[in-house]
Amino acid sequence: MKKLLRLAPLSLALLAGCAGNPESRVDLGAIYNRSAQTIGTDRIPVVVIPGILGTRLVQEDSGRIVWGAFTYGAADPDNPEGARLVALPMREGAPLAERRDEVKPDGVLTTLEANVAVLKITALRPYQSIIQTLAAGRYIDRGIARATAGPRAGQPRSGFDDAGTHFTCFQFDYDWRRDISEQAPRLHHLISEASALATAARDGHNGTAPAEPVKVDIVAHSMGGMVLLYYLKYGTAPLPEDGSLPPLTWGGAKLVRNAVFVGTPSAGSVLSLKQLVEGAEFAPIAPTYRPAVLGTMPAIYQLMPRQRHAPVVDASTSEPIDIYNPEEWVRHRWGLADPGQAEFVQWLLPDVTDAEARRRIALDQLGHCLRRAEQLHRALDTPTETPLGLELHLFAGDAERTPARVAVDPKTSRLRVDAFAPGDGTVTRASALMDERQGGEWTPRLRSPIRFDSVRFLPQDHIGLTADPVFTDNLLYLLLERADFPNR
Repeated sequence: MKKLLRLAPLSLALLAGCAGNPESRVDLGAIYNRSAQTIGTDRIPVVVIPGILGTRLVQEDSGRIVWGAFTYGAADPDNPEGARLVALPMREGAPLAERRDEVKPDGVLTTLEANVAVLKITALRPYQSIIQTLAAGRYIDRGIARATAGPRAGQPRSGFDDAGTHFTCFQFDYDWRRDISEQAPRLHHLISEASALATAARDGHNGTAPAEPVKVDIVAHSMGGMVLLYYLKYGTAPLPEDGSLPPLTWGGAKLVRNAVFVGTPSAGSVLSLKQLVEGAEFAPIAPTYRPAVLGTMPAIYQLMPRQRHAPVVDASTSEPIDIYNPEEWVRHRWGLADPGQAEFVQWLLPDVTDAEARRRIALDQLGHCLRRAEQLHRALDTPTETPLGLELHLFAGDAERTPARVAVDPKTSRLRVDAFAPGDGTVTRASALMDERQGGEWTPRLRSPIRFDSVRFLPQDHIGLTADPVFTDNLLYLLLERADFPNR
């Protein structure tokens, strides 16, 4: 017996989706093989950043899978122990950065396994489309190479494969539950490593300091694009605890040539609010991820839409509801503020015996997450000119009917999608563009704080974007053949 595992809208899986009539496909090998084979030491490394759910998470000491499998032994949020593993810890008064557990990232998710009756099936390969595209361009993936062969005997694990060729494709794994801004130092470390390897290969391993380090290209899918944009604008600087913003230095742009955003919800998605309020089931046979569990995760709040775009309204008056105001969550009994989640909050706080104390801690987590989300949005939305040497490129869907606004029943506080817009089924076209005409005065020309150097729209859903041959063709051209312009 087989069952198809289907991720919920904000699970950022990259399946080999619909790619149109096979007879009409472009012969990418005929176009790019020569460039891919002869580019030599001038090849620019590529870093791939997945979105939410795109990294396998494990318990550090035991190696137990927290996210990445629906198999026996993996963390099951349908019981108290599993729920505590999946959720982030709550600690009243402490900064979110200090609310840590023993879970760590363990590689970009390539398969999601599940037990169905007595069968163990592999049902999805989240980032295979991007990796296959890069493989067609003769990029050497470090993770895949090490997993299949490992370093040559006597050769240190220095970043070079068995033939002495430096790795040119790097996958960035991170804890997607946590504050997006927290990922910047880890991303910087990987980018610096990729740049150093390419620089050493270019300069012949001579050990001398290079005049100019090799830059990298980055391909970021969905929420991964938000991780990338924060890093580009602020480098490794954290968001200050006082709610202010760090200096906008473009510190992360120094080692990046092309930043490619694919289906990134730059202005958020109303579906993230629905999951925080209603919970999520990522597959028919998967456990339930309840609002109390998801509500501990700052990143999901950071995927919510911007308040200035009026994405959530009162169903009876059409007046906007401030979804970043904790009092509205208490009034509407949403997420961690829902008394109906008290049992599951108790699961997460087994050592707190007093019900009122547990609710106070839960509301503290909610307030911290909402404030952090609003702060991150201010940081990402600050308009500025892109520095010389960096280009931003966007691939987005605009042919699917996509939830764009939610109405709240004033009596029941239930959410109902009451407006749709062109998009990829998860992320609207306007969100991908960070279109500031949303909820305000419309003008013929786009107004956005993000200055994209190129934008390409694809008739695909969120899952199918990276499997589209137009995406593959244009990405390979950008990475392998497009001329560099020193003055840009």
